[in-house]
Amino acid sequence: MVPSEVRRDDGATDGQNATKSRPRLKKIPPYWYPYTTMAKGRWLGREILEVVSTEFRDRSMEFYRYALESGVTTINGKIAKPDTIIRNGDRIENISHRHEPPVTSTPVRIVHHDKERDFIVIDKPGSIPVHAAGRYFRNSLVEILKNDFGFERVYTVNRLDRLTSGLMILPLNPTLANTLTQEFVHGRVRKEYIARCKGKFPEEEVICEEPLLTVDRQMGLNIVHPEGKPAKTIFKRIRYDENTDTSVLHCRPLTGRSHQIRVHLQFLGHSIANDPIYSDPRIWGESLGKGGIDLTPSEERSAPQAPSHIPLDAAGNPESLHKPTVPQSTEASADGGEAETQRPKLLPRETGHDIGMSSPVPLSAEAVGIITRLRNMKDEAEDWGRWRDVVFRAKGKLTPHGYSIPLPPQNKRKRGGPAFATAEVTALDGEGNGTDALDAAVTTEGTVSNLTDADSESPRTNQLTLEDVAKLSITTPPISETPTPMGNASERSSLSPSPAPAATTTFAAPEPIITDTPSGPGAEGMQYCPECYVPLHPDPKPESLYIFLHALRYTTSLGTFETEMPEWASEGWEWER
Repeated sequence: MVPSEVRRDDGATDGQNATKSRPRLKKIPPYWYPYTTMAKGRWLGREILEVVSTEFRDRSMEFYRYALESGVTTINGKIAKPDTIIRNGDRIENISHRHEPPVTSTPVRIVHHDKERDFIVIDKPGSIPVHAAGRYFRNSLVEILKNDFGFERVYTVNRLDRLTSGLMILPLNPTLANTLTQEFVHGRVRKEYIARCKGKFPEEEVICEEPLLTVDRQMGLNIVHPEGKPAKTIFKRIRYDENTDTSVLHCRPLTGRSHQIRVHLQFLGHSIANDPIYSDPRIWGESLGKGGIDLTPSEERSAPQAPSHIPLDAAGNPESLHKPTVPQSTEASADGGEAETQRPKLLPRETGHDIGMSSPVPLSAEAVGIITRLRNMKDEAEDWGRWRDVVFRAKGKLTPHGYSIPLPPQNKRKRGGPAFATAEVTALDGEGNGTDALDAAVTTEGTVSNLTDADSESPRTNQLTLEDVAKLSITTPPISETPTPMGNASERSSLSPSPAPAATTTFAAPEPIITDTPSGPGAEGMQYCPECYVPLHPDPKPESLYIFLHALRYTTSLGTFETEMPEWASEGWEWER
């Protein structure tokens, strides 16, 4: 049964026709933001450069080394260096210039608000994550519910992937959250999804019970594997559209594994039609992973290779400009003594051996190849950022504007309030065609962000473009010194670009901007952010920020709740491929 209290995203009530319009983009101006995390068990005893370069891949190791040597990262209040060893109990802090990727302007919709039982039911659009993670903070569901709807605390007892849209039930108190969590854990919640997959799916009901395993945490890659967790999904075809050779399915997952519906459909040979991970033949080959992949363990690895269009010296590893050397062996010298030869000190990411470090099982050669191709596609299609680092030279130490290092003690800080630094919309990068290579970091576990920072010189130092490495490009002032595009004149004048440290320091993200205006190199000719050097790229198309998977209906002890069918599930629907 559909609840009676429904508020549509255009303000219409249930039963009224809501006008559908093409989605636009919602963007957050870049801003400086400090991250804090405690050392994870897998980091202990390792150099911080190795940890950062294997946990995060958005920039080259050379940039991570450069950023660390700039002093933007501290451990226990002391500036960390690339070879600093992480110990148990260490508190790691880093200041990052955060470029949040654009998301679609389709708003979060409150489907039902039960004030008596203290919970809400929402319809989440595709493109926004549930929690602040990676490059996302202000454009996350929890932050949107807090800032736009006034729900200071929601309990996310179930989650949807960032690319997945649909229904979520969110308790507003811990008691109800615990009750509902137990229902999900013990399989007492009936979950129903809608998907559009490739090909003509069988007309009869299909049940898939293949176990699933996460084999690459960075890419979020899951495969069918006998060592995986049990999973079961029931599929039933609603219709087949011959014009697109796709089928609309009703999906009922009986378990709640990561990417369960997506991987089960791939295994059955009917991947979700626009899935960027599990439906791309450049990653999986023509079979697209149908029937699973070879699982024979292999130690085969290869060093990363730069895209062919990046101008690099083929003789060197493109991950680094310089490498510390370590003693290799002793040889007889010309004078009869022994001479010590040197070899480069290579970290796992430089040799390709970081692939598989987070896997709970040994990887096969096919799995390694899939992960390698997926990573290479991300590097090339999203940003090229870590390859551009190799041909890019920044002058001067990177210094965040408006912050002192080390940061004030945590009991002297305050969350919320106006942002210290905002930027013009044209300085934003995109999620699909461009990624904030620097700010990829705090994960759901709260890990430290990628090392991002700004040049301390004013005016800004010249930067090199990919198209002409030898030429200098922009010399714009720091973004924190440019006017903010938000608010009225009096509000703008009240923001200081570099406020003096006070007893309580405020960290906050600026307000979002809804726009059709493109940004990136095509808009202003800028190749890099003038404040932190992140590569800037054209905005993605809003339609590329979600997949054809939607949580339609949940049945719990609280009742049955559902959303409208997604637009892409309509008969004969077509999209730009």
